[in-house]
Amino acid sequence: MKKILCLLAISSVAQSDPLNDLIDSSSAIVDQMTTGIKLVGAAQEYAHQGNGLSDGTLSSTAHISSEQLQAYNNALSGMQFYLPYGSVQSVLEERASEELTLMNDAVDVFTEVVVEMVQVAQVAEMAETAESPAEQEQVQEFVAENQEILTISQEQVDTYNDSVDNIETHANNASAFIAVAANTEAVDFLQQGAENNNTTAEQANLNYSTANQWVSMSWANTNNASAVYLNGSDGIGLDLYVSEAEVLIAGSESEFFQTSPLGQGYSCFMYGEECSGY
Repeated sequence: MKKILCLLAISSVAQSDPLNDLIDSSSAIVDQMTTGIKLVGAAQEYAHQGNGLSDGTLSSTAHISSEQLQAYNNALSGMQFYLPYGSVQSVLEERASEELTLMNDAVDVFTEVVVEMVQVAQVAEMAETAESPAEQEQVQEFVAENQEILTISQEQVDTYNDSVDNIETHANNASAFIAVAANTEAVDFLQQGAENNNTTAEQANLNYSTANQWVSMSWANTNNASAVYLNGSDGIGLDLYVSEAEVLIAGSESEFFQTSPLGQGYSCFMYGEECSGY
């Protein structure tokens, strides 16, 4: 069975919306100008007819502040970076970041339950190394005296199994999104899909499918979607799938495994004994 191996991590920084900035800043100045025009119109009417006076301070209510001016000019500059169809790359990176967070949460659950069950490694080591009847008797006595502590519950096993599944799912999602986001041709292809469907990347439904072996974006208010294959079958050439053996080799070389009770051995991890190679 083949799986995707997640080896990357990214961080995503939220960006302001240049169009909204322009709307807000220009509207603020238009509001001030509208007030000013009304005041000027009233001044002309009253001044020629001599039938009305203000309190002498209304003109200040139409002033355009230096902050409003700066906000507007900054918004004008920011529009050169505006992406009317959104940013496929940003959407991919943001989703990858979310998946990495979910993966890390699942790793925390996994680690906690493994610590709860780690005594099974001690039992395995004792049983495997007990060659003489006297050593086997020690195993029997140890198990009899500590059976309650050594017993593993179905709830712990369910938690362990679920966390492993969640880790694989979120790791694959993150790896798929990161790989596509890092590929210029893939990003351009998906970006063109947003333009062709007159919508934005942020409104699309982003999905990684293990069954189809692709990352797809379904465009809002349409029945259309664009997809990038991850098995090297399209012209983009992303080929991410690795074998189970490759996954396990990478895992055995990881710090997470090598510093674990099973990577070091129970005696080494718990007591600093029999630490061959550590």
